[in-house]
Amino acid sequence: MALKERRVLVGVTGGIAAYKTATVVSRLAQRGVNVTVAMTESATRFVTPLTFQALSGRPVYTTPWEHVESHDPQHISLAESLDAALIAPATMDCLARLASGRTQDVISLIMSAVDPKRTPVLLAPAMNSTMWAQASTQRNVATLVADGFRFIGPGDGWQACRRVGPGRMSEPEEILESLTGLLPDLAG
Repeated sequence: MALKERRVLVGVTGGIAAYKTATVVSRLAQRGVNVTVAMTESATRFVTPLTFQALSGRPVYTTPWEHVESHDPQHISLAESLDAALIAPATMDCLARLASGRTQDVISLIMSAVDPKRTPVLLAPAMNSTMWAQASTQRNVATLVADGFRFIGPGDGWQACRRVGPGRMSEPEEILESLTGLLPDLAG
């Protein structure tokens, strides 16, 4: 399948690592991938939707209440057309919402219509090392893995809270390599 025919959703949640996701979106678009970005309200406080619209060349979903591309319910029509999805950063709250099936934001709503055992979904966690170590986070990760979600990271390193430890979002190159592994046609 040609690259320009691939459809990838990139979900951006509210963490400082959202700035790294801009590089991922740009590189995917440069490879000819049809990238659709969805952002939580919190994510828009770190990077603007306009940034992702400029990088992807497409409208950005920021609310479950606006249908920016279609008259169909966006979470169904968009979810059915995807070849893969990436959520980066995947915050502690995002992981909890996905694991429990809560659909209070546009990303979790879209993901509620995606079967991760048929459509690859890659999660790139990013949070403070204490949050990553929480028993609830680890239970959510185990649930998501059992449900078919895949993970890249988190890495170990400097965090915005001025600590060093596990919880740092993987670097854009690592995320792209992992996503490429899920969709071999993205290589090159």
